Amino acid sequence: MKQFFTTFFLFSALLISAQTIADFENFDLVAESFLNGSDGTESFESGNINLFVDYNPAWNSWTGFAISNTTDTGTPGPTNQFSAITGEGAEGSSNYAVTFASEPSIIYLNDNAIGQPIEGFHITNSTWAYWSMKNGDGFAKKFGGSTGDDPDWFLATFKAYRNGLLMNDSVDFYLADYRSQDNADDYIISTWEWIDLTSLGDVDSLQISLSSSDTGNFGMNTPGYFCLDNVTTASEPLSTKNLNNEIDFSIYPNPATDFLIFDWKEAKGTAQIFDYQGKNWLVQELDNGQNQINLEALPKGFYTILINTDNGFLSKKFVKN
Repeated sequence: MKQFFTTFFLFSALLISAQTIADFENFDLVAESFLNGSDGTESFESGNINLFVDYNPAWNSWTGFAISNTTDTGTPGPTNQFSAITGEGAEGSSNYAVTFASEPSIIYLNDNAIGQPIEGFHITNSTWAYWSMKNGDGFAKKFGGSTGDDPDWFLATFKAYRNGLLMNDSVDFYLADYRSQDNADDYIISTWEWIDLTSLGDVDSLQISLSSSDTGNFGMNTPGYFCLDNVTTASEPLSTKNLNNEIDFSIYPNPATDFLIFDWKEAKGTAQIFDYQGKNWLVQELDNGQNQINLEALPKGFYTILINTDNGFLSKKFVKN
């Protein structure tokens, strides 16, 4: 068995020969602060990834991702949405990302990383989620119940998008797990833990969804938050990727409203547009020259345009406002 793991890690090291780490230290935050889109920011870029945030000023609420350096590990409840239970970033750093994944959150790879693997990242519970599971609150139950025997769990599930399609394979990580028959084995994560995502293979973007044993009429009762840091992408693909890097291809405007426009200098090509759930919204044959794609039928959100050619495919991310 030891020989197997040695061989496996040597093989993994060869596959992932170069890395880029998104550690979020490129954001100049004052102490005990956070960025959640309230300043009009729509996305946060670090390393080879983009994290989108959707801020609603009418409700002072947000979904998606925030960047934080807050250190409050003791205050329970929704007034403390942006703190990691560790009180710091991974490996003692200052900044980290927080996701509020009431709906699936997406980690988007930048153009030079699309179609390549995400090696993994560090993950931990938010302070709010940790104390809600530990002690219960007015909305969510105490994990394990009054006897400690309830088989509760809080699960993060990761799936890859590839060529605009959501893959079936997934990686699961339990942020809390009380399913063991021995209560001594029950746990709620309170440290930074590494999650290996190389088994997902080549990735265009990564879907993150949360689920819990504690649910009610309106879905999950457990606060749908966790924290992440050091998102590590590889610069070498796990498999031969069918990506044509020789074609000059850019889209505008981005964000778009009614139309997406781009110049196409090739003789053949077919455009497809997928949403973050992998739904194919349209297929359009391309003409040589300027092409215009009507987006009026698309809801607001994040999309991938995939161009199929005789020599491979190209893809770009865009936002529909």
